[in-house]
Amino acid sequence: MDRHDAAAARGKQAVVRVRALSSSGAGVADLPEGLVAFVHRTAPGDEARVRVTRRHRRWAQARLEEVLQPAPTRVDPPCPLYDRCGGCTMQHMAYDEQLRWKGRFVADALQRIGHLDVEEPDVRASQHAFHYRNRLTFTLRRLRAGRVVAGFHALDEPAWVVDVHGECLLPEEPVGQAWQALRAAWGPEARHLPSGGNLRLTLRSGTGGVSLLVDGGSRGWEATELASLDALTDIWHRPEDAERPYRVVGTPMKELWGGEILPVAGGVFLQVNREAAEVLREYVLDEVGSEGGEAVDAYCGVGFYGRDLARRGWRVTGIEMDAGACATARHDAPPGLDIVEGPVERHLSEALPADLVLLNPPRTGLDALIPPLLVERPVRRIVYVSCDPATLARDAARLSAGYDLSAIHAFDLFPQTPHVETVARFDRTI
Repeated sequence: MDRHDAAAARGKQAVVRVRALSSSGAGVADLPEGLVAFVHRTAPGDEARVRVTRRHRRWAQARLEEVLQPAPTRVDPPCPLYDRCGGCTMQHMAYDEQLRWKGRFVADALQRIGHLDVEEPDVRASQHAFHYRNRLTFTLRRLRAGRVVAGFHALDEPAWVVDVHGECLLPEEPVGQAWQALRAAWGPEARHLPSGGNLRLTLRSGTGGVSLLVDGGSRGWEATELASLDALTDIWHRPEDAERPYRVVGTPMKELWGGEILPVAGGVFLQVNREAAEVLREYVLDEVGSEGGEAVDAYCGVGFYGRDLARRGWRVTGIEMDAGACATARHDAPPGLDIVEGPVERHLSEALPADLVLLNPPRTGLDALIPPLLVERPVRRIVYVSCDPATLARDAARLSAGYDLSAIHAFDLFPQTPHVETVARFDRTI
């Protein structure tokens, strides 16, 4: 196919019947010539007219032109930016249907990647389908002629940013209000923010206020014009040449997690859905059991689980590489909790043997060194909290040499998106 034919094929329209949903939230359909097409903003059961935008040898991407016959589970998305914004790829589906497909994502990954015989898990619903996020990150770009856009990346066009004012339906009310106040205060050309063409602005609500973290720009920003904003309790800056943020102004925000109020530095990871995260925490602690003994809380963050385990009589070694999270985890730490700062792959062997290992890695999953170590030096039980079914499945396959997958459950911490949180329990077989 020459360039002209390829261009014609990319712009071709077709009528398709959407038969499934991909793990990215895009509808899956078959083009007339048999090629699989992924089409965002479609739902299983839709009959739709689509236009091919990108073509590969085995699959294609297409854009929704018109829904000819909607699926029974299709709903009108309430967000006015939905057609352009890439943030909520499942908002056009009824919430019960979103949950059903998330359970399928988990089972499909474990079956296809992990080669494990599992059934689709139930997915625990979030208490709120909207206005549940305590943290949002916005991208700010300075364009020509002094123009500034700030918001979220566009659907299928990550180089573009959709300008967001108060339209987004995901943040908790304090975060939404703080965003609008920040936009009003940053001045022409956003001159009251650090210099630079691209910045990332993260707002997070906590006990008594909202914290702002600015990523990017050069050092020396004083935030003088923003310091008096009533909507913000503290402002942090991580210049483009720095690994860690520093506090520019204000008192570090405090967060209420697990019944405790803890000081939290800018940039420290916490779950974005506080109510659903509490349900998840209770489930994880039930899966741990009540026997007590030696435990490792790997990727422990602020000690979300380790602090509770220590209070229940476990002797816990928490391992975390983020210095700010370690400081929070050590704050008024209960007896029996010891925090080790550094990568899990470097320090896990020092913490073994143990009766229990809690794993809560980032989306990339476990370092390749960790599953063989856990097989070689087995523990009684592993509880693995995952935010990506694909990397969980990969790691589950690696752990299968020494462990059985005994239980799996899923939680919806991210309504309107394809993301799902999964808890897997592995019990020793050797």
